[in-house]
This record gives sequence, structure tokens and C-alpha cells, in this order.
Amino acid sequence: MSMRAARLSLLLLSLALVSRASAAPPLADHEVLPNGIVLLVSERHALPIVAMNAYVRAGAVLDPPASLGLANLTAELLTRGTARRSGPEIDQTIESVGGSLGSGGGRDGASVSMGVLKRDLALGMDLLAEVLTQPAFPEPELKRKVEEIQAALQNAETEPGSVAWRALAPLLYPGHPYARPVSGMLASVATLDRDQVARFHRERYRPDATVIAVVGDVTTAEVRAAVTARLGAWMPPPTPLPVIPIAPPVAPAESRVLTRPLTQTTVLLGRPAIRQDSPDYPALVVANYILGGGSASRLYSRVREERGLVYGVDATLSAARHGASQTVSLQTRNESAPEAVRLVREEMRRIGGADATPRELELAKAYLIGSYPLRVDTSSKVAGLLISLEEAGLGLDYPERYRERIARVTAADVRRVSALYLDPDTFSTVMVTGPRP
Repeated sequence: MSMRAARLSLLLLSLALVSRASAAPPLADHEVLPNGIVLLVSERHALPIVAMNAYVRAGAVLDPPASLGLANLTAELLTRGTARRSGPEIDQTIESVGGSLGSGGGRDGASVSMGVLKRDLALGMDLLAEVLTQPAFPEPELKRKVEEIQAALQNAETEPGSVAWRALAPLLYPGHPYARPVSGMLASVATLDRDQVARFHRERYRPDATVIAVVGDVTTAEVRAAVTARLGAWMPPPTPLPVIPIAPPVAPAESRVLTRPLTQTTVLLGRPAIRQDSPDYPALVVANYILGGGSASRLYSRVREERGLVYGVDATLSAARHGASQTVSLQTRNESAPEAVRLVREEMRRIGGADATPRELELAKAYLIGSYPLRVDTSSKVAGLLISLEEAGLGLDYPERYRERIARVTAADVRRVSALYLDPDTFSTVMVTGPRP
């Protein structure tokens, strides 16, 4: 069988799987508990394990301007001590049953994730509810965590990729909370104290801003009863939920060049992108893959393989609750940077000026449809997907609709959306480079 015939067979098989997806059972059961918690339960009885993710809309978008990093610090401290147990006691308790428990913050929210065997589910849920609603924020742990965050921020200043992303964010999201760094800045983190953290938790961690996803060897009824028993008395405060605006869909294209003592250059091109609920989204996903999604992409083939100008190059479409982004990144030698950027911009312009080839379209759709199951091949991945679907308001049938819509994308669709959303003149550019002679 020729390679083209093999790829066509793969695409037809993927499309056949999509056509059967409509008969698949729901991805999860969905309900809203009396106190406002959104509960998502996906029953998977093949293995006696359970993954649970509690997500609260208490991310860095809610940081006070003078206290950047507060939300992240609060999330990081959730598992470092409660009213009942110290941080080491929490660690020892979950490790004694071979489970896992962790917390962390992001731009939009904070997560507490837990994984245990089914037989230890009660203990795992006890711990998760405890760290979510009863954190003590002990001073020694807070001081230690602040020092860890500051060390990470200092280290990030030596990493060209991190420097470039921090410089690009204000260009993508001018005047929006997304422009601010999630971890804060050295000066702002140094001012954070326990009173601020405790107040942020008291005001921002609330049941009506919480989504809980449970995946594994459980039933919806037993999860509902277990969550209600532990979190049913958690009541929302009388104040309304904060409203975060959607980031503007366009931003002025600007350029920044940052010089560091480096022998190679990192470049980021970026612009605001469309959300997943946009009718153009599936076609843009396909266009993005054709442009820079892998070793068969145009950018990889021309800029890396043919010209040998870059160490790596890719295009990424990133979703977020309040505003998506489209980026192209590359790493190259200092002296090669201008030519590499010129070729990247040329390819971005070219994909919007002519139809993709049948082979490019075929490969992209086959990959995007065929690889989707890898997003849900573990219980923890399913829990994460459920949270993201709920937060984006996409509905639990979105995975099936996504694959069906990808299958319907045409070359004309790719050309149209590329002209709209991949025009290099609409992208801001950040270059982190070394000194040149």
C-alpha cells in the first residue's frame, strides 16, 4: 500500500470513528449542587482507581495590581497545612496509601488534584475537602514557598523562552489581567504576607466558583453523597462573583528586542486568537497544524529542514477562559534570526494566499482526529478535560462535535481563516537575542 493510500485509509477510519461517536455514552454526568458546586462524574470501572480535580475560579486574573502573585501563592500553600494537619502530615497521610495530592495556580483558577485507589477514596476526599476549605497558611510554610517562587522567578530571567513570554503577554493583552505574570514579580512577591493570603482565600474560594470532576471506579450517586457530606455546608458569601472581561480580539502589532548575553535567539510572534466556540476554530486548528504543527509542517520543512536556520519552530493555538492566543516560536543562531523570521512570516502569509494541498489537508485532519483519544487515555486527563470543557462553556459533547467539525474542514476554509488570523502583519514580535558585532 502506498503512503498516500495508507494516509487516506487512516483518515477514512478516523471519519468512521467520528460517525459512530454520536452513539457513545455521555462523557460525564453533570449537575449543580445546592451550594453552587458544579459536579462532573465520569464512571470508568476498568481499574480500581479514582482521579479527582477541584477547580476554583481564583486565579491570577483576580490578583490586586499591587499584589501580583497572590493567587498563585495561595494555591501553592493549600496543601502545606490545614486546621487539622501540618504539611508533612498531609504528605505522609496520602503517601501511606500510595495516593497523590497537589495544588497549583494558573491565570484563571486554582486546582487541587487527588488520585487514589478506590478503597482509599474516603480518605482522599477527606484530604481534598480539608485543604480546599480549611488551609491554615502557616508562616514557616509561607516563607519557604515565597523563597521558592522568588528563586524560580530569578531562574526564569536566565531562560530566553520565559523572558520572551513575559514580554509578549502585555502586547497580546494590553490593559487586561492576562498581561500580568501568574507568579508575580520579585518585588511584589516579597510583599505578600499571611493576612493577604488568608483574605484572598476567604473572599475568592467559594462553592459557586468551584467545579469538581471525579473520574474512575465510582458511581454518580456515591460521589454526590461523598461530596455533599464533606462540602455541602460550604456556603457562598453574599458578594457577587467577580466579572473578568474578555480580552480584546485584536491588539496593535508591536515589536520588542531584548538583549541578553546569549549565543542564540528566541523569537515569539503572537496575537489574540478566537475562542473554541467560534465557527472558525476547527479550520484554524487545521491551518495551525499545516503551518507549524509537526515535522511535516511548512515551517519545519522550509525553515529547519531545507534551510537549516532554526533549532526548533512551531505554531501553537492556546485556549483560555478570557482570551485565546496564537503564537509562532523559533530558536536560532543570533546571526540567522533576521532571515529565519523573514521566512516564517513569508510562510504565514503564503498559507492565507493559496489552498493547502490535498496531502497537507489529509495529514492534518487524520492527525487531529486520530490523536484526540490520547487526551483522555488516563483518568486524570479526563478530569482535566471535563474541567476545561465546563470552564469554556463548550458542553460535554464537545469532543465529538470537535472531531466532526475537523472532518468537515476544506482547503478553502483553511485558506480563508489563515488570511484572517495568520496574517503576520497582525502579530506582535518579541526577540530575545545576544549582542551582535
